[in-house]
Amino acid sequence: MRVVVQRVNKAQVTIDNEVVGKIKRGFLLLVGLREGDELDQVKKAADKIAKMRIFEDGKTNLSLKDVNGEILSVSQFTLLANTKKGNRPSFVEAMRPPKSKDLWENFNKELENRGFHVETGEFGADMQVCLENDGPFTIVLDI
Repeated sequence: MRVVVQRVNKAQVTIDNEVVGKIKRGFLLLVGLREGDELDQVKKAADKIAKMRIFEDGKTNLSLKDVNGEILSVSQFTLLANTKKGNRPSFVEAMRPPKSKDLWENFNKELENRGFHVETGEFGADMQVCLENDGPFTIVLDI
């Protein structure tokens, strides 16, 4: 499982000119699931993100909960692209639906269970993601 965590001032997902998910300060999460991932990885990632201290108080000591932050979660299988050979990425490592959709939904539920407001994109849709990265501060989390 790979999650790109972006600290944002605001972010939103639009599909066909309609906003389907929108947050203010918090995390934009781009979520990629790989073949072989299970609920254990999902829970570990949710726990790590819930406790991640990357908000400023002079240093980076504050967590998402400390700043009353929100989460926008977007499923993105392209995070698992293999670019070692040739010029066209291979996505054979990316988990296929419907299991990938189920695990992504479980991931979002795990974050909600930890007390966060979670907005989402739409699984499998062509989405436009707009964000204002704060910092910029971006972490790649591999579980």
